[in-house]
Amino acid sequence: MTTRAGFVALIGEPNAGKSTLLNRMVGAKVSIVTHKVQTTRARIRGVALEGESQIVFVDTPGLFRPRRRLDRAMVAAAWGGAADADIVVLLIEAQRGITEGVENILETLNERAPGRPVALAINKIDRVKSDVLLALSQEMNERFPFTRTFMISAEKGYGVDDLRQWLAGEMPEGHWLYPEDQIADLPMRMIAAEITREKLTLRLHQELPYQLTVETENWEEKPDGSAVIHQLIFVARDGHKGIVLGKKGETIKAVSQAARTELEEFLGRKVHLFLQVKVRPNWLEEAERYSEMGLDFRDGNG
Repeated sequence: MTTRAGFVALIGEPNAGKSTLLNRMVGAKVSIVTHKVQTTRARIRGVALEGESQIVFVDTPGLFRPRRRLDRAMVAAAWGGAADADIVVLLIEAQRGITEGVENILETLNERAPGRPVALAINKIDRVKSDVLLALSQEMNERFPFTRTFMISAEKGYGVDDLRQWLAGEMPEGHWLYPEDQIADLPMRMIAAEITREKLTLRLHQELPYQLTVETENWEEKPDGSAVIHQLIFVARDGHKGIVLGKKGETIKAVSQAARTELEEFLGRKVHLFLQVKVRPNWLEEAERYSEMGLDFRDGNG
């Protein structure tokens, strides 16, 4: 039996549904999914198996016009993921259509991922009429020579199996890159930090300071099989600390509880989670913070 393995980069605007699609493909939650844009910072790899093929998904940060160092590092990581992949999948939202952001991506694709096969996945197809979908598909294919076009709903699962099966057949022949039972190559410490950051995002909504990151400071395995996890939440200003803590510590308590519940589900065992909020005004300029997120600090220049 011939085995296949390769890398697929999911690219698109923020909130196009890349993380939802990755989680659906892999069958587990490995990427942070929220309604706030620009939540995926690191190139999270999820591993899916389809027949004799192993598909390694590179979930890139959403592509947007960068303003700060962190933005620039995120965009560089996204294009780096596309250039390194065997196949690129551009995900666009059906109801948003061809936005300025999508046009920018189409312009940049040839330059940043030359010679790579690019498939188009039109997401959230359940939210628009079929004639609108057909017109959008036609216009996109007139603008760029896509290898294939797929109509999907990452949230509901429509069309996702077809996309995964096609990708499996397109992977280069070769040995699998990861053990069969491994679904992500992110260290568990980073996945744990991402889970907590997602809960902060969901809880705080508009109040959430963008200048916020979570790091897993310490992870201790106990003899009874449980894990004791200490995490630091870095914020840029004193005022942000109060927002994260909430009135009488209610917000941080709720975030901790929600993150602990999901971690226990993910790990399949008991978790003791301890969160601490620290003010670090310049964390956005610290190289160490970027490497914790899987980003290259130097990519933030320029």
